Amino acid sequence: MTPKQLLSVIESALLGPLPPSPSQRVELMHAIRSSLPSLQSLLSYPPPKPSDRAQVQSKEVRLPNAPPILLDDQDVQIALKLSDDLHLNEIDCVRLIVSANQEWGLMGREPLEILRLATGLWYTERRDLLTALYTLLRAVVLDQGLEADVVSDIQKYLENLIKNGLRQRLISLIKELNREEPAGLGGPHSERYVLDSRGALVVRQAVVSRERLILGHCLVLSILVVRTSPKDVKDMFLIYKDSTSELSGDSDTIKRQITFSLLFSLVIAFVSDALSAAPDKASVLSQDASFKHEFHEIVMAAGNDPTVEGFVGTIRLAWAVHLMLIQDALTGRDAISSASSSDLGYLQSCLEVVFSKNVFQFILDEILKSAAYENDDEDISYMYNAYLHKLITCFLSHPIARDKVKESKERAMSMLSPYRLVGSHDFSHDSNQTSQSSESGPLPFVSLLEFVSGIYQKEPELLSGNDVLWTFVNFAGEDHTNFQTLVAFLNMLSTLASSQEGAAKVFELLQGKVFRSVGWSTLFDSLSIYDEKFKQSLQTSGAMLPELPEGDAKALVSYLKVLQKVVENGNPLERNNWFPDIEPLFKLLGYENVPPYLKGALRNAITTFVYVSSVLKDTVWSYLEQYDLPVVVGSHVGKSAQPMAAQVYDMQFELNEIEARREQYPSTISFLNLLNALISEERDLSDRGRRFIGIFRFIYDHVFRPFPQRAYSDPCEKWELVVACLQHFHMMLSRYDISEEDIDGVIDQSQLSTVTQSSLQMQLPILELLKDFMSGKSVFRNIMGILLPGVNTIITERANQVYGKLLEKAVQLSLEIIILVLEKDLFLSDFWRPLYQPLDVILSQDHNQIVALLEYVRYDFRPQIQQCSVKIMSTLSSRMVGLVQLLLKSNAASYLIEDYAACLELRSEDSQVIENTSDDPGVLILQLLIDNISRPAPNITHLLLKFDLDSPIEHSVLQPKFHYSCLKVILEILEKLSKPDVNMLLHEFGFQLLYKLCVDPLTCDPTMDLLSSKKYQFFVKHLDTIGVAPLPKRKNNQALRVSSLHQRAWLLKLLAIELHVGDVNKSTHLETSRSILAHLFGQETFENGFDHPISHLSSPQDSVEHAGAQTVGKNKVLELLEVVQFRSPDTNTKLSEIVSNTKYDLLAEDVVGNPTTSGKSGVHYYSERGDRLIDLASFRDKLWQKFNAVYPHLSNIGSEAELYDAKETIQQLLRWGWKNNKNVEEQAAQLHMLTAWSQLVEISASRRISSLGHQSELLYQILVAALTASASPDCSLKMAFLLCQVALTCMAKLQDERFLFPGGFSSDNQACLDIIMAKQLPNAACNSILFRLISAILRQESSEALRRRQYALLLSYFQYCQHMLDPDIPSIVLQFLLLDEQEGEDLDLQKINQQQTELARANFSILRKEAQSILDLVIKDATHGSELGKTISLYVLDAMICVDHDRFFLGQLQSRGFLRSCLTNISSLSYQDGVHSRDSMQRAQTLEAELALLLRISHNYGKSGAQVIFSMGALEHIASCKAVNFFQGSLRWVDTRNQRDVSVDINKQRMIVTPILRLVFSLLSLVDTSEFYEVKNKVVREVIDFVKGHRSLFDHVLREDVSQADELVMEQINLVVGILSKVWPYEESDESGFVQGIFCLMHALFSRDCETLSSAQSVRSVENRRKTELNSFRICFSLSSYLYFLVSKKSFRLQVSDMPPDYNAAVSLQQPTLSLLGSFLTSLTNALERAAEEKSLLLNRIRDINEVSRQEVDEIINMYARQVYVSSSDNIQKRRYIAMVEMCHVVGNRDQLITILLPLVEHVLNVFLSHFQDSSLASDPPRSFKTITYGATSGPAQDISLLCGNLISTLERLELLSEDKIGHNLKLFRRLVTSLKEMTIQKLSS
Repeated sequence: MTPKQLLSVIESALLGPLPPSPSQRVELMHAIRSSLPSLQSLLSYPPPKPSDRAQVQSKEVRLPNAPPILLDDQDVQIALKLSDDLHLNEIDCVRLIVSANQEWGLMGREPLEILRLATGLWYTERRDLLTALYTLLRAVVLDQGLEADVVSDIQKYLENLIKNGLRQRLISLIKELNREEPAGLGGPHSERYVLDSRGALVVRQAVVSRERLILGHCLVLSILVVRTSPKDVKDMFLIYKDSTSELSGDSDTIKRQITFSLLFSLVIAFVSDALSAAPDKASVLSQDASFKHEFHEIVMAAGNDPTVEGFVGTIRLAWAVHLMLIQDALTGRDAISSASSSDLGYLQSCLEVVFSKNVFQFILDEILKSAAYENDDEDISYMYNAYLHKLITCFLSHPIARDKVKESKERAMSMLSPYRLVGSHDFSHDSNQTSQSSESGPLPFVSLLEFVSGIYQKEPELLSGNDVLWTFVNFAGEDHTNFQTLVAFLNMLSTLASSQEGAAKVFELLQGKVFRSVGWSTLFDSLSIYDEKFKQSLQTSGAMLPELPEGDAKALVSYLKVLQKVVENGNPLERNNWFPDIEPLFKLLGYENVPPYLKGALRNAITTFVYVSSVLKDTVWSYLEQYDLPVVVGSHVGKSAQPMAAQVYDMQFELNEIEARREQYPSTISFLNLLNALISEERDLSDRGRRFIGIFRFIYDHVFRPFPQRAYSDPCEKWELVVACLQHFHMMLSRYDISEEDIDGVIDQSQLSTVTQSSLQMQLPILELLKDFMSGKSVFRNIMGILLPGVNTIITERANQVYGKLLEKAVQLSLEIIILVLEKDLFLSDFWRPLYQPLDVILSQDHNQIVALLEYVRYDFRPQIQQCSVKIMSTLSSRMVGLVQLLLKSNAASYLIEDYAACLELRSEDSQVIENTSDDPGVLILQLLIDNISRPAPNITHLLLKFDLDSPIEHSVLQPKFHYSCLKVILEILEKLSKPDVNMLLHEFGFQLLYKLCVDPLTCDPTMDLLSSKKYQFFVKHLDTIGVAPLPKRKNNQALRVSSLHQRAWLLKLLAIELHVGDVNKSTHLETSRSILAHLFGQETFENGFDHPISHLSSPQDSVEHAGAQTVGKNKVLELLEVVQFRSPDTNTKLSEIVSNTKYDLLAEDVVGNPTTSGKSGVHYYSERGDRLIDLASFRDKLWQKFNAVYPHLSNIGSEAELYDAKETIQQLLRWGWKNNKNVEEQAAQLHMLTAWSQLVEISASRRISSLGHQSELLYQILVAALTASASPDCSLKMAFLLCQVALTCMAKLQDERFLFPGGFSSDNQACLDIIMAKQLPNAACNSILFRLISAILRQESSEALRRRQYALLLSYFQYCQHMLDPDIPSIVLQFLLLDEQEGEDLDLQKINQQQTELARANFSILRKEAQSILDLVIKDATHGSELGKTISLYVLDAMICVDHDRFFLGQLQSRGFLRSCLTNISSLSYQDGVHSRDSMQRAQTLEAELALLLRISHNYGKSGAQVIFSMGALEHIASCKAVNFFQGSLRWVDTRNQRDVSVDINKQRMIVTPILRLVFSLLSLVDTSEFYEVKNKVVREVIDFVKGHRSLFDHVLREDVSQADELVMEQINLVVGILSKVWPYEESDESGFVQGIFCLMHALFSRDCETLSSAQSVRSVENRRKTELNSFRICFSLSSYLYFLVSKKSFRLQVSDMPPDYNAAVSLQQPTLSLLGSFLTSLTNALERAAEEKSLLLNRIRDINEVSRQEVDEIINMYARQVYVSSSDNIQKRRYIAMVEMCHVVGNRDQLITILLPLVEHVLNVFLSHFQDSSLASDPPRSFKTITYGATSGPAQDISLLCGNLISTLERLELLSEDKIGHNLKLFRRLVTSLKEMTIQKLSS
């Protein structure tokens, strides 16, 4: 296991927010066991070896478990240089180079860069191993909340390691790594720099120093695991002395921290070893008597170096404590050995040196107060403080030490001059004696007190239960005779009051009579006495204020510090009553002679009272106005409007004249902090800070503006002052907002040259700040002055200076202020220009300013600073188009790329959950990248992800291995997906970022090429990991559950994008697509592209055999669907169910439901995911405002119970809001994942599934799963909608693939069966689909929109089940193919028809089971739904009628009265208004659907169905349909309207007129031919009445130009002729002129030459010709039927030829003639011969298709193909298949034509036969038929001869027709032809 893997396992198990899981524990223990050798021989590597060097020089190296590696000259040079620089084996150096190449990609890099990268990789491995060891030690030593058995197991391993020499290895490494040699800091010729893991250049010595520090920390912790041996102690002490000798004059922080680690290793060793001794167990060190003597001699040896002596003195103190504890243990055992007396001597001598050298002061100055100690690792600092606590506790508990302390106290009291505080009996004392001290520096007793303070300052919780310390406090507080010891004692008390327990104890100490002269009364009395004294002096005319003695002032300062800590940390309930009168604290603030540091202490103490209660806050305001110095800038401090009385001097004077001269500013700092505290507690924001303008101007003009020019004796004070100013500015910008009224009047105010009283009152602090920033004035300049030194300078000062943390705070506030200004400036800039510009414009005036702001992302000491920098980058990137060019020009771009990547990587390695996502730097960076993707190129995303900015972005080649960037880090994060509970948002937004990159047109190609490359294989990597992994439980971690759903959603969208737009012409994308499909569906994909399978199905139905009868195998798609199938949490809980008190629930609902509550001022906000959530803080505030507005008495005394009730209600609502937010997020996440799943499935099904085998089975599985899921009660409405869409797509794809090119087609396998057979699912599978679909339709929660989709799916299903054979191919063609190819196969039309019948019956059976429910729903939608809902519901009823058996559904529709309501709707539909509107069109569609349903009933049930329709008065309702009447009236002028309206009307004709004609025609099936002469026939009479009522419609249709008619008009003509031919012969008069119209139509069609239609050349026009020809002959058939009826039933006779009309007649009919019929018969014969020949030819071609060449196949396709199916890459098999399908289509068309032509010819022949059988043709006088003719006479003999001659030739051709070619039995046809031929010959001969 590599060190990196080891560290990852350890951190994920031990540093996570949750305890390690069982699997993590197993992995952890395995990792530790496998890494024991590496840890035992820590950082021990094989040295250089001559044989290995020779092997490298030979340029062929064999690494373990790897093939030989060939090296070039450069590789050899680098490997040898690495070996020399690092003292490393040459083979290992080659391994390093190989690893560096895998990590970074070395191609094209310089040798020096490769050397540095390899070196950096080596040091990274070392660092990972050291960090792993440190983490293990830390887990054992520190209480991290781990389970005891885990800690115990780790401890056993560590104990074994330490006992086997690990500690000795640590000690030796700390020493060895400090040497200037290759194995250490580096030799004189070694490369000084390395490239670290982020590609940054760092000094090698700094890397090694950091290693030494980690080793030191490991050494400290190891001592607490296994006690040290004497040898270890001596070795550590010697290294410690060497280390201290290097510190003289050196301020290197790391060196000091290494020294501290050695120091505390010894301290902890002595203390822990001695403390672990017990009466029955001696300490390890005390067992070796010689060690005591030797070590005592070493440690007591005096040195010359004062620094070394000081640090050794610390060890002497620890050694003394060790000797004390050992002596106590020996005493406890009552076995004092002879050595104990010598131990006592050692102890005495040690203590003597400790006190004489004042070791306590040295520790205080050089260790506790040093920057190195302040900035050390937090855990290690805690350990240091904890053992200093143990050290001092043991020290003070020992009698010998206590005696020594007592002696030092007495000495201090005698040496220091006595004093009397003013609170005592004597006011006067000699001021010359107050500051006397010992010449040699602070006395040991004073230093001891300060030392105790220093220990507990950082860790006040160590005070808990420390009786020894409180005993010492009681001792130290007695009998102070000087202010030095009193000050030290009080300072110690202030530290001890840093905890709640300590504060209570200190308060009691000073409250009672424990000390005679030290107490609270002394403090308050002294303040009051001095106030009286100063007042008296002021009242004495001309008297100077008396001097306040320094000793008294310092003592008061110390008292005030104690007071401050006690109030600050006291119990909130108790401290309110501790100090009832705080007025004395204010009394000295206004006197000039009071030192500023005392005023500072007073104000600091006062500040703590501000937070105690609102009453005390108001008290502080009033006393401050009364006593403190004024701020004379035209306003005043405080809240009252009354000006204050004039004081002696003001704050401006004190700052500039007193403090500035001393270069110390405690008064001003405290003044600002106090005012900031008061302002922060103000709740009334109505005046927007106007009352604080005086304070603001003072800070602005006198404090902050000149701060860079002032001198400071203590740099800490400088930064305290700056922080206080910045906090004030920050408050003004964050607490108050701008409004529209601020826009006006700004120009006039800006022109004021001086600040007058009136203008000052008009100013607002927030506006003054915005003006300053937007014009680049003083505050802006000073803030940029803080930031411009740069992040590197700040980092250095933070690490090495005591004021580092203050400077850090100033930087953070400065950045936050800039962010606040950027949030507000745009609102005003448009109105304030040109005087004021947006801040980005001001910043861009100096590019260094922008670079400085953005570089703070590098500052990793404080994540908040990084967050600010990222937020500024986000704002600037949205405003500044040229930001990237600016960064490139300033040479900052490369550093920023690395810094952002490093920040993101550091965040990903963190183990703590960040609750607020707005504070997560990783999320902020990813959001920044996502937001910038779509911005103009080049943008920040392109820069930070390392796209090529020197060329078009879309041409970039991404190389994350070569460049350290955010892209490299993101890909690594998503590759590992480690710490999901901590990094869930990084994972989620990482996937989202990649998706956004893949859909952006510029970044799409580079990103997808990268992700599909072999290095990453990104698209399929996570399907098994996060894709189908179980979801986290809601109750355990709902946030992780939500994020996990979003992660899967983005991943699935990524897969969908790759399948949708991936370029399959590229091998990588082709392989990726195959891999995705294989992972998703668990299937083999095709080898050669997406068209050629590896294997094919043996028969069309093999793929889905038993699919419906057995459980189908699961695939990833179905598993992914299962993941998202769960009941989504409820987000519709009513507040009345939450709120127990009913009077509050309506108010709460008003707050939540208010539409204006979104946005900045509302209770709702939109999260980074786009979810609308409740802002809980704003929600709470709005609730209180609402409650107080409605119930103002809540704040009154006596309303406590009601107030408590209101508080409880708000708490309940907040809990509900929090839960509601979580539920909303989860619901949105669930829908998001399902949306992504649906996209992936639809794209796969529609575009890529053809590359898989068994695609029918896959589609069936998905379809059934989607329907099952949508029917589930857990499925929400939105989810059901998506699932239904998926089901629709699958159903459509199933329909498409039924007749598509089959997989098994080849030249050796005849494909005719594949053409005619549909790849239909088995009946059981179809039944399963229908059953689930019905369940989905009947789901409890539904909507019309969802049902419309479901109805469409149901219709699609019925269409799918309708045909098992291709419906375009007629049965005659099928029979021909089957007879030709069956050859014993058990497949014939009978069997297929039987299966179809069984499926239809099964469908009906399933529908009947749920008939009542389904009909209720469908009829409801058809009756009360929207127009679209009505339309599709009617088509569903239509489809149900189609599968009806036993008239079940017809009976249901009748019994429910639905059919009658349909007819009523038809009759009542009107088009008077909005005729061309969308609503009108939808109503027309509904009418069409109603007519289609009635027509279906008529057709499906035959005469009985028609009878039902007719009996309900269908014809009357249709006749009264206003829509038909409207079209009837508009037919004459439709051509004059605009084109758009014409098209609309034509559509409505198609939807209304044609269906009505169809229905009328279908009703005529009720009339038999024999009934036509029954006068009382009701059907005939009603149809005639309908015709008469719509005369213009019929007349218009009959007069249409057939030659120009389209299919719609052709059908209407056919219907009109069919209706008239059946009923009009019954009508005695032809007033309407329909007969003439029919005869005209006969003339037009019978005389038409069908050959003229063949002139079209294009495939499309040929196809249209076939359709037109077919439709024309259908009309001809109806006309011939009518003519035959007239001739046979009405004895109507035709003229032989046309004759001049009789002008005496009133009307001249253009009747057809026998000559016209003769020529028409000739045309029919030609068409019949042509169709038969074409059909025969095509059938023969189909039979021989496998022998046809490619050229002939292409000719067939070009001749017959209706659309382009073939691409140039398609092979011959697919081309043959397409050619066969197209030829079958034409054969079907020709067969239809033949089927019409044969009876048409028979009709014409029968007309001739009737005439020839009638003698009138020759000589009879004319007979009249009064309804339609008045004197049709026979023609002359020559016409008859000509007619008969032509007729004979035509009849002879008809006799020659071949049954084989025609495909019909011609026996009766030939008999008729023969009979007519004989009679024709007879007529010709007569």
